[in-house]
Amino acid sequence: MLKKNKFRLITNVLTAAIKLWLRTQVSHVEQLQVEIIGGDRQIISGSIPSVSIVAQSAVYQGLHLSFVNLLAKNIRINISSILKGQQLRLLEKVPVSGELNQLEADLSASLSSKLLSTALNDVLIKLLPEYGSLSKSTSWQKVTIKDGILEIFGIIDEENNPQPLDICLGLKLLSHHELIIAPLIVTSNTKVLHESHNGEYINLGSDVEIQELQLIPGKIICRGKINVNP
Repeated sequence: MLKKNKFRLITNVLTAAIKLWLRTQVSHVEQLQVEIIGGDRQIISGSIPSVSIVAQSAVYQGLHLSFVNLLAKNIRINISSILKGQQLRLLEKVPVSGELNQLEADLSASLSSKLLSTALNDVLIKLLPEYGSLSKSTSWQKVTIKDGILEIFGIIDEENNPQPLDICLGLKLLSHHELIIAPLIVTSNTKVLHESHNGEYINLGSDVEIQELQLIPGKIICRGKINVNP
């Protein structure tokens, strides 16, 4: 009984530490569930076979995530330091698989994040070099999600003369590590500024493996794997 109570205490402390660490990674989260799966000796040694994480309405670096369901495996942590009240720290790269659901409203709210707004401004400079000097004065307003299509609406302030800017792009999974954007159309006041049907390719890198990507009206569903580095 004493060993079971000791194990339960360690598991409770570890669960609290993981929740605290996760909360330090996000600026807001409404619901957060963490479940540790593993044997007594494994957990006490700081080697956890798997951890299940479910979060709703989380905000990470300004990105609003509607729903996240993750399973992290083969986790090695600084267990001795955690039991002394210190913050959790990963000792090795952790493979994480799961599902991310992004609602249209949350994706629109993410447009003000530095991460997404900078990416969109870079796209604007690449597609329309003549608008490069105005990219920082572009205010991204809203995203509409349709079948396989994203429509991004913004306002570009050209010499104190605000003009609408609409980007319509098709987004598909080409491979586990690559996305293709086609077609890609940029318009302003119904005038076509750029149009391409050849396809732009995005390499996600070796730490990302997307298994499924769906764009349905009002929602994006993504399933895959990612490596989280210490």
